[in-house]
Amino acid sequence: MLDLTQQPPVRSPAAALRPARFPFVARLLGKALAWGYRLAGKDRYDDFRLEWVRGAPFVVMPSVFNPKVPRTGEFLASQIDAGRTGCDWDVLDMGTGCGVCAVIAARYARRVVAVDINIAAVRCARVNAMLNHLEHRIDVRHGDLFTPLSGERFDLILFNPPFKLGTPRDDRDRAWRSNDIAARFAAGVADHLKPGGCALLVLSSFGDASVFLREFQQRGLDSTVLAERRFVNEKLAIFRLTPAKEARLT
Repeated sequence: MLDLTQQPPVRSPAAALRPARFPFVARLLGKALAWGYRLAGKDRYDDFRLEWVRGAPFVVMPSVFNPKVPRTGEFLASQIDAGRTGCDWDVLDMGTGCGVCAVIAARYARRVVAVDINIAAVRCARVNAMLNHLEHRIDVRHGDLFTPLSGERFDLILFNPPFKLGTPRDDRDRAWRSNDIAARFAAGVADHLKPGGCALLVLSSFGDASVFLREFQQRGLDSTVLAERRFVNEKLAIFRLTPAKEARLT
């Protein structure tokens, strides 16, 4: 099994994504797994694929982030359930990709708004909303981060961000790289949360997670680790974000 452990939450957000104790071994194992993915055809991005997440089918189109191959989308979707999503809630799925988190959230929430900067992802998410018979609850919009939201507020914001620093080479690479997404998300998230609302964001040891954590702290956001998962060559963690003043009242 590639998934080694499902660990309980830890106290320190920074500790959740510490590098592996033996990084050289982890890199070798990671390269071996990458070759295995190539041989099995699971590394392909720029073709049409059908993936299943939590019993739901998802068509993944060329240039659209696959929720299962990099694992982050599927992991974030695994944390969405009736216990964390109220039936009268408004949910925002930021950077929706193929719409995996939007579709799972729409099982429980009253309304989901899904946003992506990649127009191919917008089309893909709309297809998957219809494929799962949830198009009446999911509003898919094209735009950059909070730009298409016109001051709207949500009970829950979900985000699987591009967690590597750098300039994206194309639309597909926007799901991996950005030079300013951490700062812009941290600056705007509180303005789009309802009182008592929170954001769930997934980060990886593969990327520049410390940039996000530093921005959250500077913007007065409290972050706690909701869930962790460790693979041979990567650690994933889901962070729960709340405005600091609200976190002290709850």
